[in-house]
Amino acid sequence: MPDLSEELAGLVKYVHGRGWSEGTGGNYSAVIQSDPLRLLITPSGVDKGQVCRDDFLIVDQSGAKIKGEGAPSAETLLHVTLVTTMGARVVLHSHSVNQTLASLSGGDSFQLSNLEMLKGLSGVKTHMHTESVPILDNSQHIPELAKELEARLVQDPKIHGVLLRGHGLYTWGCDMFEAKRHLEVLEFLFEVTLKAASMGLTNGSPPRP
Repeated sequence: MPDLSEELAGLVKYVHGRGWSEGTGGNYSAVIQSDPLRLLITPSGVDKGQVCRDDFLIVDQSGAKIKGEGAPSAETLLHVTLVTTMGARVVLHSHSVNQTLASLSGGDSFQLSNLEMLKGLSGVKTHMHTESVPILDNSQHIPELAKELEARLVQDPKIHGVLLRGHGLYTWGCDMFEAKRHLEVLEFLFEVTLKAASMGLTNGSPPRP
């Protein structure tokens, strides 16, 4: 039976194979233990299509490396924030074209509305739902960005993802399956919404004259 590092490596390769984590982009983590927090996470600069179980680092609640080769991603504190604020057990940060385009929208959120696939998000029971995905301005000052992220999560604890402007998506889950499902569903919803807008459609229907 695969251990956590093997499962996470398989998931990272899957995400890369879908074209959602090109080059060395993205970072991925899973909780090993909660108290004290120990997080399994991809190191900076690793080809996500080649990652294996031995590549992962173990970091603590401050994002400091405890075990492994290489350096933790600069964004490790964002993973820690999602774990400690949302109770996430798996955090996925990907860089697909659709996610990046959605992140470039004006305003502070991207709206996903009235699509059946919204019911693939945990707790959503009807397509008559609007998922308002926050968009945070990207920053190289990660501790400040982590505080801003925490504030948005506290403001709306029912969200399933967060976009960084010009960067990509963070989503999460209570386990590998839920995190993968949220990533797949959000990617689909971003793609449909963006394509519908480019075609002059609203929720898949022609606009009224």
